[in-house]
Amino acid sequence: MLDALRRGATGWLAKILFAVLVLSFAIWGIPHDFLGGGGNYVARVGSTEISQNEYQRAFQRELNQQSQQGQRMSAEDARKAGVDRYVLKRLTTQATVQQHASELNLSLPDDALVEDIRKDENLKGRDGQFSRARFEQFLEQANLSEAGFVQLLRQDKLRDQIVSAMTNATVVPPVLLDFQNAFMQETRIIEHTTIKPDKVAAPAEPDDAKLKETFDRNASVFVTPELRKAGLLVLSIDELKKGVTVPDEDLKAAFEATKHTYDVAEKRRIAQITFKDKAAAEAAKKEISDGKSFIDVAKAAGIKETDIDLGLLTKTQLIEPKVADAAFSLKKDEVSGVIESTFGPVLLRVMDIIEGKQSTFEEAKEKVRDQLAAEKASALIQEKTDHVEEARNAGKTLKEIADEQKLTYVEADTDASNRTADGKDAFALPDASMIVQQVFTLQQGTEAPPVDLPGGKGYVWPTLLGTTPATPKQFDAVKPEVKALYIEQETQRSLSQLATKLVERLSGGEDLMTVAVDAGGSAEVTLPVTRMTSPQGLPRGAMAQAFSLPAGKAGSAETSDGKSRVVFRVKEIKPAPAPTKEQSDKLSAELQSILRDDYLNAYVAALEGKLKTEINDREFRRITGADVQEQ
Repeated sequence: MLDALRRGATGWLAKILFAVLVLSFAIWGIPHDFLGGGGNYVARVGSTEISQNEYQRAFQRELNQQSQQGQRMSAEDARKAGVDRYVLKRLTTQATVQQHASELNLSLPDDALVEDIRKDENLKGRDGQFSRARFEQFLEQANLSEAGFVQLLRQDKLRDQIVSAMTNATVVPPVLLDFQNAFMQETRIIEHTTIKPDKVAAPAEPDDAKLKETFDRNASVFVTPELRKAGLLVLSIDELKKGVTVPDEDLKAAFEATKHTYDVAEKRRIAQITFKDKAAAEAAKKEISDGKSFIDVAKAAGIKETDIDLGLLTKTQLIEPKVADAAFSLKKDEVSGVIESTFGPVLLRVMDIIEGKQSTFEEAKEKVRDQLAAEKASALIQEKTDHVEEARNAGKTLKEIADEQKLTYVEADTDASNRTADGKDAFALPDASMIVQQVFTLQQGTEAPPVDLPGGKGYVWPTLLGTTPATPKQFDAVKPEVKALYIEQETQRSLSQLATKLVERLSGGEDLMTVAVDAGGSAEVTLPVTRMTSPQGLPRGAMAQAFSLPAGKAGSAETSDGKSRVVFRVKEIKPAPAPTKEQSDKLSAELQSILRDDYLNAYVAALEGKLKTEINDREFRRITGADVQEQ
């Protein structure tokens, strides 16, 4: 919530306009009036309700955004990480601040908003002026009317006014700065060793009674996962372009217009020596002309042989035109004259040349066809989406719609991880796990909003067709797995007991080398490390303990792979030095950001109390699938 508010305080127009439209709506949510609601509400702030559909769209956008940033997570993972609650809090915050803006009678004239829109670079045409066509295209893509967009923009700017007023005068107390510096820059030297697992005796062969006890104690582990029969209607550019026909004359015209993009550029491996002044460069050039090698000249200039190699580059990859022109006019092994570059006088040598190649139409034909087909398919996406939604509104099933529109429709029984009962992939689609997680939030017979495919490649409409509940496995059927778990747990217990004894010996002052021998490991000592450091051999759990213990005291923690334990002792503690001005300025900026978050947190909390924010936890748990996961 706080990150969202802080981001909302800057770059308001860039958030709203289509260049980063998804980010804007992910930050603030889309007001209920523009999305449409229906059904039971998930939360209520004053008189404003947040509907099921509104929440599901916001949650799905958050997962999509995480995926685009390379942080793929399933809906279940997101719930475990608290993302579901985070999204809900963001939506209630948006509603809370918006209501306060209304109470304060804050307003902005239409003329000011229109002027801001006209000035936005993303809505200008080639002539540098506001393009009505681009604006209308944006409105169509966002499924907004012009009045609706202006209203969104007004609300966003009004929220920013409140946020800016709350945060602009934040001051960091010097005592807080000193405390944070001491906390972050304190260093410790830690000595440690890792217990070799074979230092503990292997558990005795368990009888059936012990195995049954283990089975009962870990009953939740030994279950057949819930399966859901899902149907997916797929509308993707990749599928649509298969049905697109592109005439040869169009292919030839497109090839001629973009011919250079299919060519293979010439590449050269360039060596470069940079000199402190022109005189030194000219003297070096003379030495090379007299027979001295390029590498020897570089070494005489104090440059390593490995540092002169710029790599295998195309001409456009060389930043400076003068250097690029010279490098690509030389013959192989030829040395250039002195060239005045931005970084000083340089000499160049071409070590290798890989000839470029101009593509012919026949060679590039299929690539051109694929590109043009993809462009035409992209233009069909919105039209097809409208047809799908119209058919859904008419009560048709996804399968019926797929047959009518000649789209892909697939069905499968899947668990929450996109696996069938026999462990195979249920759906072979990009981000299939994310789509499946959406299925696990549905009730049979209810409609779900479409899920975006990665990279804007289309949409998938999921539907729930049936459910096979999770069922406990029988003891006899999983006896080997139970035995493996028993051995693992008993081994961990023995390792913990040994670690406790070793910790007592270290805390008592015994030499680490002696303890390491009994642990079967080697004695290791870190360099001075801070709390944020991750030294090799010390997991985060060990580091957290080490910075809570006094010098001379010891502790233990599970290793990163979970197979053993590391024992350690705090050897030395060094207080933080006084910060430099740069460090102080950076730390002050970080603390200022944290304090702003705290102020905003208190502000929103007070508003929520006043406006009586209500979370419909039962409905929230139902639509997020939390109830299903606990069954």
